[in-house]
Amino acid sequence: MSVNEIDDYLAALEPPKRDALQSLRERILTRLPDAEECISYGMPAFRVDGKVLAGFAAFSKHLSWFPHSGKVLPAIAADPTVAPLLGGYDWDKGTLRFAPDRVLEDALVDVLIDIRRQQALE
Repeated sequence: MSVNEIDDYLAALEPPKRDALQSLRERILTRLPDAEECISYGMPAFRVDGKVLAGFAAFSKHLSWFPHSGKVLPAIAADPTVAPLLGGYDWDKGTLRFAPDRVLEDALVDVLIDIRRQQALE
């Protein structure tokens, strides 16, 4: 049911936003093949072992990644080896905002998922 809800969510978006989020969805599922796609807080999300590890949404002027934790992005910012990955993005502790034409780098997606998985599941 939720896969169809996410398909419907994406279908309602204009092409640049839809394409960017569909690409992000595919990249998340590659990294979390055991994830259940769901809707959380009205937006597409990905749950593993009952914990939501990632989510995304489209807004009028930007797209957002939601780590579903206020600790993930501050942890990245505090680590000098990965902090540069946040360069040029607008973020706060619970949201990473980006433009449809500035897709999140694979390395950043990896770190976002790895840190959230460690915090939530280990």
